[in-house]
Amino acid sequence: MKITRLKTNHMTNPVGFYMESPVLSYVVEETAGSVQKDARILVASDPEMKEIQYDTGVCEKIDNIAFPVPIKLQPQKRYYWKVFVTATNGETAESETAFFETAKEAGDFKGAFIAASKSHEVDYFTKSITLKKKIKAAWASVTALGVYECRINGTKVGREYFAPGSNDYDSWLQYQTYGITDLFQIGENTITIIVAPGWYCGYFGFEGKNHVYGDTKAVLCDLDILYEDGTRETIATDETWKAGMGNITYSEIYHGEVRDDTKNMEFPSGVKCLEVAKEKLSPRRSIPVVIKETRKPKCILQTPAGETVIDMGQNMAGWLAFTCRESRGVKLHFQYGEILQNGNFYRENLRSARAEFTYISNGKEDFVRPSFTYYGFRYVKVEGNTKELALEDFLGEVVYSDMDTIGQLKTSNPLVNRLIENTMWGQKGNFVEVPTDCPQRDERLGWTGDAQVFFPTAAFQMEVYPFFSKYGYDMGKEQEKYEGNVPMVIPSFHMGPGGSAAWADAATVIPWNLYVFSGDSSILRQQYSSMKQWADYLRRQDEENGGAGLLQTGFHFGDWLALDGDDPSFPTGATEPFYVASCYYYLSTLLTGKAAGVLGKEKESKEYRLQAENIKAAIQKEYFTETGRLALTTQTGYVLALAFGICPERFQARVAADLHARLVKDKGYLKTGFVGTPHICKVLSAYGYHEMACKLLLNEECPSWLYPVRMGATTIWERWNSVLPDGTMNPEGMNSLNHYAYGSIVEWIYGCLAGISPVEEAPGFRKAILAPMPDWRIPHVECKYASPVGTYESSWTIQEDRWEFRFVVPFGAEAKICLPNARLCDIICNCESFIRQARQEEGRVVGTGKAGTYEISYIPIIFEKKTM
Repeated sequence: MKITRLKTNHMTNPVGFYMESPVLSYVVEETAGSVQKDARILVASDPEMKEIQYDTGVCEKIDNIAFPVPIKLQPQKRYYWKVFVTATNGETAESETAFFETAKEAGDFKGAFIAASKSHEVDYFTKSITLKKKIKAAWASVTALGVYECRINGTKVGREYFAPGSNDYDSWLQYQTYGITDLFQIGENTITIIVAPGWYCGYFGFEGKNHVYGDTKAVLCDLDILYEDGTRETIATDETWKAGMGNITYSEIYHGEVRDDTKNMEFPSGVKCLEVAKEKLSPRRSIPVVIKETRKPKCILQTPAGETVIDMGQNMAGWLAFTCRESRGVKLHFQYGEILQNGNFYRENLRSARAEFTYISNGKEDFVRPSFTYYGFRYVKVEGNTKELALEDFLGEVVYSDMDTIGQLKTSNPLVNRLIENTMWGQKGNFVEVPTDCPQRDERLGWTGDAQVFFPTAAFQMEVYPFFSKYGYDMGKEQEKYEGNVPMVIPSFHMGPGGSAAWADAATVIPWNLYVFSGDSSILRQQYSSMKQWADYLRRQDEENGGAGLLQTGFHFGDWLALDGDDPSFPTGATEPFYVASCYYYLSTLLTGKAAGVLGKEKESKEYRLQAENIKAAIQKEYFTETGRLALTTQTGYVLALAFGICPERFQARVAADLHARLVKDKGYLKTGFVGTPHICKVLSAYGYHEMACKLLLNEECPSWLYPVRMGATTIWERWNSVLPDGTMNPEGMNSLNHYAYGSIVEWIYGCLAGISPVEEAPGFRKAILAPMPDWRIPHVECKYASPVGTYESSWTIQEDRWEFRFVVPFGAEAKICLPNARLCDIICNCESFIRQARQEEGRVVGTGKAGTYEISYIPIIFEKKTM
């Protein structure tokens, strides 16, 4: 028996994060037991666990998914914790020791925000200090107006990039905490902090503006030192620091960076202290952006146009690092792009983003990378080199927020496998500080609609709780400016309120789904005000328009980028935008009521649920005939009625049949956009048209998920036809080749094809549904998902005359196992207890699976042999 995955607030050993109340979690593995009998959690102030701060005692009610520790935390202090578990079969285990460390309190900062008296494109700040005593421990608490890098004696502090992060700077500013004990030395030490414009005052935003949040770069830093003799000292930013310039002479997120290593750092000017409201300061909520992985380039190309281009073999976000061996003064110029056209380098789809890196060599061999910018790219054009490029001198560094991969999917179809891989790469490339729409062009914004539709796929693939918790916090801050309305992008970068259906509804859909996936109600407590603000805003819009229970006002993107609309210049699709808006009005109101119920706000829960029922009735009255005909005959129209539970139960079979007929009329091709696509296969599979769902998945012609794969895509495209069959870019513009929204199909592959789904009433996968739906065209599927309670597995294989299944249910969990097309008398299972309690249920066998492994095979009731 082993205890693993010890986390605080869903992070491993977090340091310096906002932590009003720590929530602990752990997983039990490698045991013959099935359920936790009792547990004990100890929290101490020392690693030896002698100075106990909290002890649960042996307790039968400890929730291993989300256990809140009811202690008052001290600032700037490390706490250690461990857990002891006993299973019902008598096995016991003791965990290793984990820790979490609190941040300095915002009000305790001694430093001032300092800005350069004479500012440059990139400002350097420095101070030299002499240490005469041995250090026991030291910390740096740092933030900036701009993005910063802190160095001590030339060594970068921490491993993250783009701190302090992207957030609503009008409302709050987060600061980071770093352990820096090992970076100091007895004698003279030099602290250098470099600040670039970044998101705060750089050229950024939807329309590309300078100084969105301010026009002055500044830094705040406290270096807290504890000496071995017990004394303390704080070195803080103040008027004694110097400012100047260094080898990074220009940096913008959209445009790139210039680094001139022939220049030395110079600090000719002083600094000025700024009046910045320190009450805006907050310990960090953003998880760090780091180099998560590296890739060797695929090859070096010579294009027909005579260009030298490095092909990474994969569209990615990050940069191309390299070893420079050029002579002093040689200027290397790198430009980044996603695709070749006619074999030549191409980057017109980046719009105004220059996406370049210029490096001037000082003649010394050095390993070079950018510091304050990143790129979305597969190809890099190199100019200026005087020596022949060697492939081994280059390294692709993949940069995204520090999230663990928790889901694995594999099928017998290599194109589907590549689609799954493309979706993962889309998440990696766009989960950089916020869930951006794309990483390459002059946008890279946290579009709410993209994040909302993709969330379940994101949660199956990676541990996203801390990432979306910060995003949600920022969303709530933005709503306070706009009377509950939700901007189109978070942070808003002063774009103003949005309110479009499916986009703004991220305020309710994401927190609720995050609760269902994680089992931690903390996210609902944090976001309930935001959810309520949005639901109430929608109600006011309804009431101001007559109170019919429908949303029939405001701007809406509709079924964005759907292919059934009449206006390609603004592709909202043919599904009536106000129908989409009313459907989401219902959903957001319902989810707010559900959240209120979880939080014990019964009165509000009843009010929102009753309102949701009234909205549903209004939609039914407006859009359904007495015989169940839906007024809208688009794919998305049918899908939303069924996916959101709006269609009256007595008409569901008819509406599902009408959806299927619509698809047949459309010759089995998708016409859906951002709104309909995430749900269409789920609806088809749920209402008896799984064969059509699989047909949609496996279609290789445009529009389809596999068309881009067949065209060589390594990420998800923004449009179904971003690249035309002849290999040329779609001339309609707005054309990103790394836009993850359509990757939302992977949720259906996890939930229906592989068959792993959460149970809303037992969130965090305490209970799950294992109900795979095989299809003869995909003979094998296997899946692993490291849920909060433990790792589930589901796999199946179609043999010549039988189906074979394998399920793993983790310790402490329970699953409803559903075997399709089965008779109980035909089942061969390695677990007799499963056979004894299983039941026949309308052409399938249903049973309960406790923790353990289940290997099941049977001859299906109906099995048509087809060529596989």
